[in-house]
Amino acid sequence: MEIKVIQADDDQKKPKPADESQLGFGSIFTDHMFLMEYEAGRGWFDARIEPYRELSIDPAAMALHYGQEIFEGLKAYRGQDDSIYLFRARDNIIRMNHSAARLCMPEVDVDFVMDAMKKLILLDKDWIPRTEGTSLYVRPTMLATEPHLGVRPANNYLFFIILSSVGAYYKEGLNPVKIWVEDKYVRAAIGGTGEAKTAGNYAASLLAAEEAKEKGFTQVLWLDAAERKYVEEVGTMNMFFVINDEVITAPLTGSILPGITRDSVIQILKGWGWKVSERSLTIDEVIGAAKEGSLKEAFGTGTAAVISPVGQITYKGEDHVVAGGKMGELSQKLYDEIVGLQYAEREDTRGWVERIG
Repeated sequence: MEIKVIQADDDQKKPKPADESQLGFGSIFTDHMFLMEYEAGRGWFDARIEPYRELSIDPAAMALHYGQEIFEGLKAYRGQDDSIYLFRARDNIIRMNHSAARLCMPEVDVDFVMDAMKKLILLDKDWIPRTEGTSLYVRPTMLATEPHLGVRPANNYLFFIILSSVGAYYKEGLNPVKIWVEDKYVRAAIGGTGEAKTAGNYAASLLAAEEAKEKGFTQVLWLDAAERKYVEEVGTMNMFFVINDEVITAPLTGSILPGITRDSVIQILKGWGWKVSERSLTIDEVIGAAKEGSLKEAFGTGTAAVISPVGQITYKGEDHVVAGGKMGELSQKLYDEIVGLQYAEREDTRGWVERIG
């Protein structure tokens, strides 16, 4: 399948941000997008890059009624040599296929999508900002477009990729965030769709996140659905806790997203000689460690924020300060290492970084 390219006319192009320090996250989109369509019995077809535009779908499109929608999030980076780099992008597309399988959606050809993504990024490379800490966010998405009211997998789908010039995800930047431990609502259960990157998981988290925000917290730490006992993930991040000389994160048992940054952190830490445990960890163990001083650090990991240090955990109305409310030494070291790799400023010994232009 060839990729048709229709470039935007000058009058279709948007003004680029004048002040990169004010980019924010997820509100500024580039001039082009990639699309292709799927029909049962025919497969994927009509791959094209065209000017960014609004989508037109039938009001009965099954994604709107039964939730068949998945997406990914990754970034393109501008290095100091002005080259463009991707970080573990192929792993994101592989993970997208796992999400597709869980929601009875068609998988994509990883090599083809990687090629399409690179073409799109290079076409809009002038949108990749140059200021430290900025990047181009890449959002592949798939949704069911067949007009039908009835619960079954759809026969028609749309896959598209859009790009967004971004700065820091959290307004706090690298300053530690405050997280609220949620013990009333449930985000996902083992056997559900928690391990898929699907819209419904995020919709399920919104009410708790809004209530936490009203209390002055940046994020919610979710507990397991069955017992409200074991820590799982934060709304947009996987979570790590440093207790004594052990780094602990929740195991991939089906209710949390298998994060690319999570896996990167685990591999890096093991390479540095740290003891890393993917095990069930109770919230009582976390709070107990905080009280006795053995909780050295806590941090979230994700594509958007990379490493987000936690300065306070609040559980059942009681505040627990972590790492003196400052960014811990290990959190900072991990952030520097991963960001250094992403911008091709550090040696890549694992084949994670790809120069595309």
